[in-house]
Amino acid sequence: MRLENPFKKVERLKRVKNVPGENPDDRVPPGQFLTDRFPVLTYGSTPHYQDLTSWDLHVFGLVAEEKRFSWQDLMEMATNEQTVDIHCVTRWSKLDTTWTGIPWQQFIEQLGVHPDATHVMVHCEQGYTTNVSLDVLDDDDTMLAYLYEGKPIEPDHGYPMRLLVPKKYFWKSAKWIRGFEFMRGDTPGFWERHGYHMEGDPWLEERFGW
Repeated sequence: MRLENPFKKVERLKRVKNVPGENPDDRVPPGQFLTDRFPVLTYGSTPHYQDLTSWDLHVFGLVAEEKRFSWQDLMEMATNEQTVDIHCVTRWSKLDTTWTGIPWQQFIEQLGVHPDATHVMVHCEQGYTTNVSLDVLDDDDTMLAYLYEGKPIEPDHGYPMRLLVPKKYFWKSAKWIRGFEFMRGDTPGFWERHGYHMEGDPWLEERFGW
């Protein structure tokens, strides 16, 4: 008999597809306002890369084998382009943003993730981290993004690569990613330790953890 994983949580996340002619008001979560700008919100300084030959992405934790992917390794993987809405915990929303990157579902196929793994801790430059459940990441709108509107992501927005999790508040779409740690159970990342919600669902206004 197979026992149910006690850490597995069923997510009921609202997905609003970008349908031409759809009422924009139906795509904006409560408490948000629309903007045409792309505000920059960063803790710490912005990393700048002149050369990506020494850059890599570290995968470790509950996986079959610890791996490091070079930039060239990632650029040889299948990519996808998608248009999604994004929502920041500071209350702005931006509709119809277009990203290109490696779909998470394709990326994870080559990792041999252990069946006990339930969450990922995303590790970024300057020690920044954020936690995301595997149930949330396992979706066709989640990716390792490196192009925004057809161009390399600007440094302030995460160059050379960021995680894109559009159905969560945007701090979960971590900038300047450098590693994924697969874990059994949930652990707070940087902003979660400082009071932000562990889940961050904009439709439920999960801004803070208290």
